[in-house]
Order: sequence, then structure tokens, then C-alpha cells
Amino acid sequence: MPETPPYRDDADAGLLAVQTAGDNAPALSISEISALLKRTVEDRFGFVRVRGELSGVKRAASGHLYLSLKDENARLDGVMWRGGAQRLGFVPEDGVEVIATGKLTTYPGRSNYQIVIERMEIAGEGALLALLAKTKARLEAEGLFALARKRPLPYLPRVIGVVTSPTGAVIRDILHRLRDRFPTHVVVWPVLVQGQGAAAQIAAAVRGFSAIEPGGMVPRPDLVIVARGGGSIEDLWCFNDEDVVRAIAASSIPTISAVGHETDTTLADFAADVRAPTPTAAAEMAVPVRGELIAGLADLHARQQRAVVRLLGLSRERLEQRAWRLPEPQMLLDAQTQRLDDLADRLRRGLAHRTGLAATQLAQRAAGLRPAVLAARLQQARSALAAQRLRSALVLQRIEAARSAVAGLDRLRRSLDPEAPLARGYVLVKGADGALVRSREAATAQALLQLKFVDGVLDVVPGPAPSPAPARPVARPRPPASGDAQPKLL
Repeated sequence: MPETPPYRDDADAGLLAVQTAGDNAPALSISEISALLKRTVEDRFGFVRVRGELSGVKRAASGHLYLSLKDENARLDGVMWRGGAQRLGFVPEDGVEVIATGKLTTYPGRSNYQIVIERMEIAGEGALLALLAKTKARLEAEGLFALARKRPLPYLPRVIGVVTSPTGAVIRDILHRLRDRFPTHVVVWPVLVQGQGAAAQIAAAVRGFSAIEPGGMVPRPDLVIVARGGGSIEDLWCFNDEDVVRAIAASSIPTISAVGHETDTTLADFAADVRAPTPTAAAEMAVPVRGELIAGLADLHARQQRAVVRLLGLSRERLEQRAWRLPEPQMLLDAQTQRLDDLADRLRRGLAHRTGLAATQLAQRAAGLRPAVLAARLQQARSALAAQRLRSALVLQRIEAARSAVAGLDRLRRSLDPEAPLARGYVLVKGADGALVRSREAATAQALLQLKFVDGVLDVVPGPAPSPAPARPVARPRPPASGDAQPKLL
């Protein structure tokens, strides 16, 4: 077998790879070269800050965030693990320019490199405003800012809920203003108003007020104020959070947004039912001035008194004028009295006339009752009766129907006859007065009883019930006489 020639760069490639002695470039496996590349990249780029535009943002079910950073000429894949993604102060979206801080590493599974992001911030105020405008347009398209959803504020709320920091000047200004205008019960839900976790606390507070049941230990507010003092756009950014906006829009209680100064605007202002320029102005919108209400009530009471007095005066004048125009009572009765006399006279004359007419009609009718007229009418009736021809079948049918009816009545009579059972051995018991006796007690009380049988009546006198007869001794057989011939049993 010929010897294998040594490896030379200028030699033609052979069929089999040959490892020569002293070779300083051994063949590496794919995993080995990938590990070397990963270690080299992580050592060289262990901490980097990259500025770019977000693209392909996707949040996995595990909570990890996958995205790409790009500029005009290049693209870099990135990943942010769940812990860092939960600490983000904004919702990452495509097109937002950010500055990502982390380290570069490789992903051997796809032979590419990526950045593992530990912190991500929006790159400048311009990018922040662009993200704000984009979020606002998206939520507005959903109808969260529609005017039709706005509700009127209660005129005089009994309980006011305030979502703000318990240590800031905002809550003191609100309480002071409410105390000056109209003292009201206030329930404060303490929250962070800026920084990490502030948006989640504010959204939870708004939802918490809506979840309070009426009549519980904690009074349910009639109005909710979400308030914070002024600050930069970064300080107020938690009130632009989508979760806060949706919580305010879904609140079942009318809400006032009082975030920042008059020139500051957040998405919470658009979602709330009313926007106040300052927290103090929100307190003024929430309640009226108590002194003005008292003065207004006093003025209304005075006007009511004057209106009542004036109405009574006008009514009295109208009553006097109408009473003056009324006629005397006797004048009202004169015409009716005259009419009554006239009707009484007409009644007397009408009765006399009616009596005369009746006498005339009676005389005319009596003249028609002559014997000759009655005899003629009787003859006409006899002729008409003789002209009628009776059919025997019709007469027999009527007779048969009558006979059946009479037979039915006779059967009913016999079934209802109280003396019919006497033929079967029953007896009717009557007292001396002929009344039926129905019980033994009633029979004992009678002096004489009549027992009616089918063939006659028997009079009996009732007596006491006989006592049970004593047992009679068994008579022993007498021995037979000597002359009697009686056979013996034994």
C-alpha cells in the first residue's frame, strides 16, 4: 500500500482529509466553533448601549420579549427576558426609537448574534411624543375617548374617592378646597404617581373604587378624582399608560382627571369624564359652594313666600269680583217655583182629561159585549173547531208520551215511598204524637210507641233494657226409674 503524501497548501486536494504532525489548525466541531464565537463576542461586547428603531416586537407566552433594532443600514435581533420586560415603563411598539442597554451574544441554533437587553428607554422626548401620539390614535380608534361615553358629574356627591400620593401637596390642596367649598367625606387610595409600578397601582386603584359594593364597610364613592401635580412628560408618563387609560374608561363611577398643570395633557384626561386643569380645580368641579347654596335656598324660600302671598291676594280679589256678580238666591229660585206651579196645574188638567178618555173607551167597549155579538163569536169558534181534522196517530203519540211520563213518575213515587220497605220486614217506629223515632234514646223517652208493620200498627210501651240473665246451672240427669228401660252409654 503506498504511503500517504504529507499535506501541502500547494498540493491538489485529496480525497481524504489528512492530519499531519505539528498542524496548529485542527478541525473544530460546529459546537466548538460556536462556543468560541459566543465567548469572544460576550467578552468583547459585555456591556453595550444601542440606539435603534423597534421592529417585529413580539411578547411570548412565557413573558419574554423578542424584537429587532434597526437603522437605515443594519438590523440587530434582541431579546428581553421576562423580569426586565415587566419593569418597562412603556409598552414597546414597532416604530418607536429606543436606547437598549445589555450585552451581545450569539445564538448557535441560527448562527446569528443578538443583544440581550437588560434596560430599554425611549430615545429622547421626540420619540416619547411619537409613541404618545401613536398610542392615542390607537385608543381613540377603539372609541375610548368618544364624547358619547362621557357622563355628567353628580351635583352633590356624598363620598369622593381620590387616587393620588398620600404625602404630596395635591391631596392637601384638594382637602383644603373641599373644606372651604362644601365639606364632604373623602376616601384616599394611596398610590405612586411616577416611577416604576406607578401605572399598575393607579389602574388598580381606579378598578378598586368601582369594585366597592354599596352599603359596605368602606363607602362607595359617588365621584373619583385621579390627581397629580405638575412635572415633565417623563414624570407624567404613567398616566399615559394603556392600562391606566382603560381602567379610567371602564370605571363605573364618574371620573375627573386632574394631572399636572393646565398645559399638561395625558391620555388619562381624554379617557376621564371631565378634565380639570389642576387638582384644585378638580375639587371646585366636584362640589358646589355651600354658602352659595344656602343663600340660594334662602332666596328661593323668600320668593316662594312672596309668590304665595301674591297668589292669595289675587285669588281673594277674583273671588270678591265673582261673588259680587252672583244674583240673589231668591232670584234663582223664583223661576223654578213658577215652573213648579205651572207643572202642577198641567198635571191636574192632564189627569182629568185622561180620566174622561178612559170613560169614553170603556163605554165603547161595553157596547160591544151584547148577547147577540157573543153568540155570533161563539158560533164562529165552533165552526173553526169543527173544521179542524184530528189525526189518530198524532193523538196516540201524545197519549203514549203522557203514559210514559206518568209511569216514570209512578216508579219514582214507589222508590221514594217510606212504607215500601215494610214489605221486606222493616218497621216504622213512631211516638205518641206520630213523629218518627230514630234512636234508642228517643224511644226510651216516649211513653208509648207505635210500630207500623206492613199489615197494621202495634202499640207498645218502652221499658228499661233487660239486664243480662245469670248463668243457669247445668241440670244433672236424674237416674231413671226402676221401671224405665234406658240403655247405658258405657
